[in-house]
Amino acid sequence: MYAVIGAGPMGLAAARNLQKLDIPFTGFELHSDVGGLWDIDNPHSTMYETAHLISSKRMTEFSEFPMRESVAFYPHHKELRRYFRDFAEHFDLKSQYEFATRVISMEPAGSGWRLISECNGAQQSRLFDGVLIANGTLHTPNMPALPGEFAGELMHSSEYRSPSVFNGKRVLIVGCGNSGADIAVDAVHHATSVDISLRRGYYFLPKFIKGRPIDTLGGKLKLPRPLKQRMDAAMIRMIVGKPSDYGLPDPDYRMYQSHPVVNSLVLHHLGHGDIKARRDISQVDGHTVTFIDGESADYDLILMATGYLLDYPFIDRTHLNWPAGQDAPQLYMNVFHPQYDNLFMMGMIEAAGLGWEGRNQQARLVALYIQQRQQNAEAANRFDKIKQARAGVTLDGGYDYIKLARMAYYVNKDEYLKTLAEHITELHSGLRAEEPQPAPTA
Repeated sequence: MYAVIGAGPMGLAAARNLQKLDIPFTGFELHSDVGGLWDIDNPHSTMYETAHLISSKRMTEFSEFPMRESVAFYPHHKELRRYFRDFAEHFDLKSQYEFATRVISMEPAGSGWRLISECNGAQQSRLFDGVLIANGTLHTPNMPALPGEFAGELMHSSEYRSPSVFNGKRVLIVGCGNSGADIAVDAVHHATSVDISLRRGYYFLPKFIKGRPIDTLGGKLKLPRPLKQRMDAAMIRMIVGKPSDYGLPDPDYRMYQSHPVVNSLVLHHLGHGDIKARRDISQVDGHTVTFIDGESADYDLILMATGYLLDYPFIDRTHLNWPAGQDAPQLYMNVFHPQYDNLFMMGMIEAAGLGWEGRNQQARLVALYIQQRQQNAEAANRFDKIKQARAGVTLDGGYDYIKLARMAYYVNKDEYLKTLAEHITELHSGLRAEEPQPAPTA
């Protein structure tokens, strides 16, 4: 029996792939239903009222369970909550989960893992053959300290739910990832003023080009990486201009070396003066914030859109091959532990365009590996040698990703999908090769 921790998109993908191979499992979910952060009613969700998917539905959905045609190109979070509930219902996954249950701890025990869970105040200790950790990467806020004391309201984007919080206030958004850009646009319609502070430059992509979602364009012609970076950056400059045209800093790195901001409105509002670009903060004193260029302004509310930290509070970092000073566990393909053959980190991965189907293929590989390990197949033994030798190797496709905590588990989509497909094929081929062959006839 295996344990699956989490019933968000990655947990459901893990559960579905174990189900396909008849591998028994028990799922654990802290909330009372599936959907993870996409269920805004989940008290542990970091969702906000106006949130939509930043990748298009056809590039994101599970291939065996497409979203309905009536769903918008970029669905609202309520549509996605419905999608995951329908997915779980269709494949009868909820019956395998224990809901409103917190995993308190897990540690090695013999050849398996002892997992302690709690539901309604009652604790239960059980032994599992293995564990698939799929509790997500966007739940523990990264909250850097401000250089000084702020006298107004300070919040992290994880606390943000409704734009009404901005009513009549002078607002400063710190950070301009996809959530930061979304929230800045929300604030425009409610706040007295909206400024956004950036430490570095970003590449900004529109959601649509010629009426089509931007992530559905291109890809048919595979270009060498440096050429693709230059051509795509030139195309974006031609369509929307440079960030500095809007008062923002230009990125000091090449295209695709960090996750781009996909937002069609933030540049619009910057260009109309509804949002004012600010540099990095140098000092905070009461309501006054001073920036590194010497400019200053007064604010009533500072919202820190500064991202999240990886956090797995129920397991000691030493069991995750997570050395001190590293921003992420050192695993093969961000999944496979170099020593343990029954511990899997599901969904600890970011890549532009990977979608949930890419993560589903990750879960498919894990389930296939578990099946073959149970059968002591030689293909699984060969894979063990690979994951031991390549733990921590980044599948970056040659891209020099910028050194940030959130980029520590970033991969190149094409390289990752190619590696997944190769291993899935190898494991399938190994299994077929070891199946008993019919005796020759006389």
